[in-house]
Amino acid sequence: MRPMLASTGTQPAGLDWAHEVKWDGMRIIADITDAQVRLFSRSGRDVTVGFPELRPIATMLPDVVLDGEVIVLRAGVPSFEALAERMHVTDSRQAAELAEAQPVSVMAFDVLRLYGVELLDRPWHARRASLDKLELPVDRWRLSPEYDDGAALLSATLEQGLEGVVSKRRESSYQPGRRSRDWIKTAHRRVQSCLVIGWRPEIGSADRIGALLLGVFDETRQLRFAGRVGSGIGGRVAAELQRSLADAGRRDPPVMDTLSRVDLAGSNWCEPIVVVDVRHVGWTEAGRLRQPVFRTVRSDLDPEEIRREP
Repeated sequence: MRPMLASTGTQPAGLDWAHEVKWDGMRIIADITDAQVRLFSRSGRDVTVGFPELRPIATMLPDVVLDGEVIVLRAGVPSFEALAERMHVTDSRQAAELAEAQPVSVMAFDVLRLYGVELLDRPWHARRASLDKLELPVDRWRLSPEYDDGAALLSATLEQGLEGVVSKRRESSYQPGRRSRDWIKTAHRRVQSCLVIGWRPEIGSADRIGALLLGVFDETRQLRFAGRVGSGIGGRVAAELQRSLADAGRRDPPVMDTLSRVDLAGSNWCEPIVVVDVRHVGWTEAGRLRQPVFRTVRSDLDPEEIRREP
């Protein structure tokens, strides 16, 4: 099952809405059946092997499907950078070592099935009441709190260095895989997921990646050029990206835009199969990211879902 997604917008107000912290982590669906747990990323990939410290919950809860966010806390605040090295692990031995050194937690905020009964069509407030009654283990599985005063929560999250707020319409059903206006996210920091459509070599090297060329799908499902990012791409990250893109090369840029000579010069193009996150300060009138900084590779996201965020 794909998770329901929030739309970006101005924070709504009123009694029809509840508000939660927007956790800076990795979205998962946890399916607990017959004393076994399976964890799925936003793209539907099974990531259970990567988080062995989360498995004990299978014997602590009944038949249930939870929606939540995997996070790593540093000084009481989620650190996406600390989580990044855990997101792509597929080797059980490496996962166990990382779990010992840098354990994750889950902030659960929705329940989609309970005792074999599907809850998707029930309103958010009813699902939340069911979730509140579950006794989640406090060490690795926690209940994400909800608040009535969205403005106060938005101010508090800014002061505490958190990512932002997600506001949810109390009467909304759960809509798997759909980006809905029933959930509105308001973030303090702008992060855009982009497709890697090419790369440029590092100065002095024809083989090492120095900058990534980026693309995003617009509202008509056309892939558009979003600029390039070089800041934040270190040696290890560049080497990993090089391996990921090794067999994805192509002759021409995969975007609909007519690119300038400056954009074309020295560029190596590839199929848009790798997703990365970048921080930025806005968009230009030409649709390019302003001052983008590389954040991480997002193997948990489906390339087909990448859209431009406001």
